[in-house]
Amino acid sequence: MPRHFHEFAQVLYAVSGAMTVTTEMGMWVIPPERAVWIPAGVEHSIFMHSMVLMKSVYLRPRLVRSMPHQCSVLNIAPLLRELLIRACEFPVLSLRRRKDVSLIAMLLQEVEAATHLPLQLTLPTDARALRVAQALIADPRQLQAANEKSGASRRTLERIFARETGISFGQWRQQLSLVHAVRLLGEGMKVTAVAEECGYASPSAFVAMFRKRLGVTPAQYSGRRGADPRNDIFR
Repeated sequence: MPRHFHEFAQVLYAVSGAMTVTTEMGMWVIPPERAVWIPAGVEHSIFMHSMVLMKSVYLRPRLVRSMPHQCSVLNIAPLLRELLIRACEFPVLSLRRRKDVSLIAMLLQEVEAATHLPLQLTLPTDARALRVAQALIADPRQLQAANEKSGASRRTLERIFARETGISFGQWRQQLSLVHAVRLLGEGMKVTAVAEECGYASPSAFVAMFRKRLGVTPAQYSGRRGADPRNDIFR
């Protein structure tokens, strides 16, 4: 879906399939049973990595002032899932209709309470660093080729990434691996194949990184529909 924006805030829920939302600030991966929060007025494009079933709820900005001013991936708890599906059965919900008030109130409460997942990837604006970022997004294994395309030294790239993304180049690559892995797991790829696609020498190293960042193993993450990765029972 080409770049566009809405006058309303949006909760875009992936019932099945995986999507990537991209803005000028970066990209956010939405695996199955998760959603992305898109504030009103934020230009974004959406790429579907496979067959996708999605639900979309639009909210007036004045009702969600406590939500972030940039995109964020939301964990969808079972109650929020049912509220989103129920809300999508109506062409529009209004606070002026008494029968809609309870559904709107519960939906807003659950959206505001949803856990935010670290599945975003900030993009640098410097042309040299952006070339590297785009090359690695296309194939995280091609680090040497990506560096050669940049026209800048490794030390220069380190400074640019730290300045423009707020993290080191190594941390950025690890975040890319996480985002890329979640998308591939959402498409049904096996853990060992995902580790290879993300450039890890061994599946165990990949699993350790994944668990450190999300609190669960890749198998647990892809096998628990709507599970909250911060829930202690999965640690």
